[in-house]
Amino acid sequence: MNWITNYVRPRINSIFSRREVPENLWQKCSECGTMLFHRELSDNQNVCTNCDHHMHITPRDRFTALFDGGVFTEVDVPEPIADPLKFRDQKKYPDRMKAAQKKTDEKEAMLVGAGEIGRTPIIAVAQDFSFMGGSMGMYVGNAIIAGAQEAVKLGRPLVLFSAAGGARMQEGILSLMQMPRTTVAVQMLKEANLPYIVVLTHPTTGGVTASYAMLGDVHISEPNALICFAGPRVIEQTIREKLPEGFQRAEYLLDHGMLDRVISRTEMRGELITIIRMMMKLPPQIVGDLPAPTAAEEAANEAKDAADADTSDS
Repeated sequence: MNWITNYVRPRINSIFSRREVPENLWQKCSECGTMLFHRELSDNQNVCTNCDHHMHITPRDRFTALFDGGVFTEVDVPEPIADPLKFRDQKKYPDRMKAAQKKTDEKEAMLVGAGEIGRTPIIAVAQDFSFMGGSMGMYVGNAIIAGAQEAVKLGRPLVLFSAAGGARMQEGILSLMQMPRTTVAVQMLKEANLPYIVVLTHPTTGGVTASYAMLGDVHISEPNALICFAGPRVIEQTIREKLPEGFQRAEYLLDHGMLDRVISRTEMRGELITIIRMMMKLPPQIVGDLPAPTAAEEAANEAKDAADADTSDS
């Protein structure tokens, strides 16, 4: 046994050998080109700390940042027929579904969750653009209906985060039928006097914009999100005119009355808490980890304040 070969040389090599750095430690902002440390970017909800560009975020990560303590319960969604039209383009539809499921580690393009934000119970629904472009198929329709039914059953508001390229062509007319189906689901909420709040994220286009994404009581958008039915390039080619700067972006639509708010993702939770509690006729949120005071406690506090005021006057 040669101790130089077996011990000294491996020891020297371990000291001077180049350590491999994982490739996913840094991510480049597609807007400003800044290299962002993955943990810092994740803590900022995938918003660039340099230019405030809002990158893609998955529904699960969004719900983790939205719900109190990141805790939520998934709402079951009925499974539709897997391949109703036996559709095939360059690939079979089931093969495309398997590829999308492997890529995103999700079953479909929409996630439904129940939980609390600021101690206010809600039902939340979010689309995943990375799953076949967030396309609206039968499952997406079933998810919105399941979310609306759960909201009506529990008496909670429904918050929907839209992100879609439109209807799913592999399901043909069946995907387009989700437009009237989801419209009926929204009507259920209105008849139950429950708020329906839509947060439009980049991009929200096609039949999604022409249905449930534009039927909310309040419409909020993330900055610079593309929101449209037909895209700006198609419109330019059709009318043969140059479109205004920022056409169909969130800020443009806010200026022209189609949106109520444009809010950064990092401030979205607080904005939603305020709006929901106002619409549900609840008292303002109590900051901190304490429960809201009961009606009896509030009355006692008011009586004490009145007594203190009388004492100070005398």
